[in-house]
Amino acid sequence: MNIRNPKYKHIFFDLDHTIWDFDKNAEETLHELFIIHKLKDIGLDSAELFIETYTRNNHKLWAQYHVGAITKDYLREARFRTTFLELGVEPNVIPIGFEDEYVKLCPTKTNLFPDAHEVLTYLKSKYVLHLISNGFKESTEIKIAGSRIGDYFDQVIISENVGVNKPDPAIFQHALDVAGARKEESLMIGDSIEADIRGALGFGMDAIFFNALGVEKPDDVPVEIYGLKELMGML
Repeated sequence: MNIRNPKYKHIFFDLDHTIWDFDKNAEETLHELFIIHKLKDIGLDSAELFIETYTRNNHKLWAQYHVGAITKDYLREARFRTTFLELGVEPNVIPIGFEDEYVKLCPTKTNLFPDAHEVLTYLKSKYVLHLISNGFKESTEIKIAGSRIGDYFDQVIISENVGVNKPDPAIFQHALDVAGARKEESLMIGDSIEADIRGALGFGMDAIFFNALGVEKPDDVPVEIYGLKELMGML
């Protein structure tokens, strides 16, 4: 895959874990809710352990949601309940409304990955940029508005609106249709090997793996970056 190939006209970005720093924003939110809900009073002495356990459970559930194995409602109902129970909290003292407060507060956080605005400004001067997100409609729109990144993107494709998630080829085809793009002139950039990278490659679109966590790159993933600024030397 020749990244410097001038054929690219359209770049499609994932949002969460690629531009919007999901884990950092979630951590800030959970530190606040840990205090607001006085979780120490129900036996949770460590905010860090609570956040670590939640993050692991949330990532597992999102991987299932990507491939259609669970619903939005199940994901939202299960991620905190599973976390509280795993940490030994009795079901009858799990805070009521914790998930609702999290969903309301977390999308208002505005932490992006380093150099996001600089990189998007640079790329927008050369390409037409778009977003394809498996996130939920209401929270995705709040994240984009609050972090002031909406102006970079010509089209924002949200899986909940389309009815299918990445890696389903149908969402990539829909994205090309609304963008007026062809797959051979398009590039996908995202953090999920299954949803973003294998989804795009299987559809016939080139892809770059945003490997912010430094995990081992599978052999079938052709190109990876560890920071967004690397794109300025590649594209």
